[in-house]
Amino acid sequence: MWTTDSINFGAFLAPYHPLNADPALQLRRDIDLMEHLDHLGFDEAWMGEHHSTGAEIVPAPDMFIAAAAERTERIRFGTGVTSLPYHHPLVTADRITQLDLQTRGRLIFGTGPGKIPLDAHMMGINPSDQRRMQGEALEAILPLLRGEVVNMETDWFTLRDARAQLPTYNPAGIEIATASTMSPNGSVLAGTHGLSLLSLAASSPSGFDVLDRNWGVYEKVCAEHGHIADRSTWRLVNPMFLAETRADAERAVSRRIDSMAAYVNRQTGQNPDWAQTPKGIIDQWRNDTLGEFGQAIIGTPEEAIAQIERLIEKTGGFGTMLILHVDMANWEDTKRSYDLFASEVIPHFKNRNRGREASLQFAEDNRDYLIGGLVGAITKAHTDYYGQPAETAGAQA
Repeated sequence: MWTTDSINFGAFLAPYHPLNADPALQLRRDIDLMEHLDHLGFDEAWMGEHHSTGAEIVPAPDMFIAAAAERTERIRFGTGVTSLPYHHPLVTADRITQLDLQTRGRLIFGTGPGKIPLDAHMMGINPSDQRRMQGEALEAILPLLRGEVVNMETDWFTLRDARAQLPTYNPAGIEIATASTMSPNGSVLAGTHGLSLLSLAASSPSGFDVLDRNWGVYEKVCAEHGHIADRSTWRLVNPMFLAETRADAERAVSRRIDSMAAYVNRQTGQNPDWAQTPKGIIDQWRNDTLGEFGQAIIGTPEEAIAQIERLIEKTGGFGTMLILHVDMANWEDTKRSYDLFASEVIPHFKNRNRGREASLQFAEDNRDYLIGGLVGAITKAHTDYYGQPAETAGAQA
C-alpha cells in the first residue's frame, strides 16, 4: 500500500550552469552539492550527460559520480541519463559495473536516447534513429549486466562473444531506469524490460497532463511482459528553489536566472518580451514553462509542499521527487534552499514528527490532570522537607 511516508527525495542535475563563470569551479560546486545533499539526508542525486550547447557541462556522468561517491557516505547516484546511442554497449556495461562496484552498490543506471540535437549532429547520428538505437543498446546491455554472453549485430555496433567481466555489487543487479517525457515511448520501453520510470517533464503543462496516462501505459506493458509496475521506483522531476519568503527566493535567483532564459531562447531563435527582465523570466517559469524545464517553484517550503501534493494527486503516488537543480543563485543561497527543503518539506511527507505532535497533543488534552499532578508533587516535596505545605514554608522563609 503506497503512502507518502515512502516518498524519497533527491536532486537532478543536467547540470545547468551560466556561460560566464569558471567551469572548473562549477564542477567543484556540483561535487560540493553532492556532499551537502548527503549531509542533509537526501536519498538520491542524478547527473546527466551532454556534449554541447555550453550550459550542460558534464559529458561523463560516471566520472563525476566516481568523484562524488568518495565524498559521500549514503546517498545513491543516478546517471541522468547515459545516452545509449553515443556508446558501444559493451563499453557502457563495463563502465557501469565498475562504477557500481566503486560506489558499493549506490548506483542507479539511468538510460535515454540523447537529448541535444547538436550532440547527435557532431556524432553523425540521425535524430530519428536515436530511440531505435536506445532500444537496441538496451537489448545488448541488459543481458551483459546479467552476466550473459551476447552475440548481436546492428548497423551501428557488433558484439561477438561479448561478456562483462565484472559482476554487479548486488547479486540482484543494478536498478536501471528509462527516461520518459510527454510521449509514451519511455513507458513502453521501461515496461517491456521491467525498468524503472523517470518522468523528466513532470511539471511542464503537457508533461503533467499525461503523467497518469503514461503510468497506465507502463503498467499495461509491464503486465504484458511479466513485470510488476512498482510505484516506489517511479521518479518525477520538478525545478524548485526555496527561501524563507517569495521575495527572498526572487532576490536570490535574479542575478543569474537570465542565463537559463538565454540557454533556451538562443537555441530556438526567440527573444520574447518576458525574457527581458528577471521578474519576467521568473513569472514565465512559474506560470508557464521555460523550455523543457516545466513550471518552477521559486518560493517557499509551503509552495513546494503544495506542488508535491499536486503531483501525488495527479499520479496516485510515486517513489522519488527529484528537484531539477539549476545553478542560478550564489552558493550560500543554494545551500539554504536545500536546507529548507530538508528541514521543512521532507518531514511533512515522511511524517517524522508524528510522535512529537502526538506527545504534545496528549499533554494539551490532559493538562489539568498533568499539571495538577505536578503541583501535588511539588507540594508534597515541600511538606516532606519543611513539615508544612509549600506556601506556608515560603511565608516563614
